[in-house]
Amino acid sequence: MSYVSDIPAAPSQVVIDHFSRRLSVETDCADVSASIKKGEQDFVLLHVVGSAETFARKHIPGAIHLRHADITADRIAQWPNDTLFVVYCAGPHCNGADQAALKLARLGRPVKIMIGGITGWEDEGFAFASGEAEAA
Repeated sequence: MSYVSDIPAAPSQVVIDHFSRRLSVETDCADVSASIKKGEQDFVLLHVVGSAETFARKHIPGAIHLRHADITADRIAQWPNDTLFVVYCAGPHCNGADQAALKLARLGRPVKIMIGGITGWEDEGFAFASGEAEAA
């Protein structure tokens, strides 16, 4: 018996529940990019780390710079309560997106993390934008 099969696979319903929960809280760079390219961006993409200068140098197209430390009920009141937020940070070594997602969820807002962040976006070969941050 191999290390892989030493512990039996979970029943199908356990797997369905697990991955449904996981996909309800995260998305990936490819799905975000495809949504943007198709004009189906039904979410607000938040770049939640770094300075305004860092954001201006390189960010994901269509993103708004709103650091996780600056997320408050007043700052996000400009969006309807059912707005889906997708948050990202520098990459797997950064927990800024986790902090932003937690803050948004505590404010009762729908949120997903874009796994991989800037590092994942770059690994996928997607283009970056540059320029000043849109006011949030």
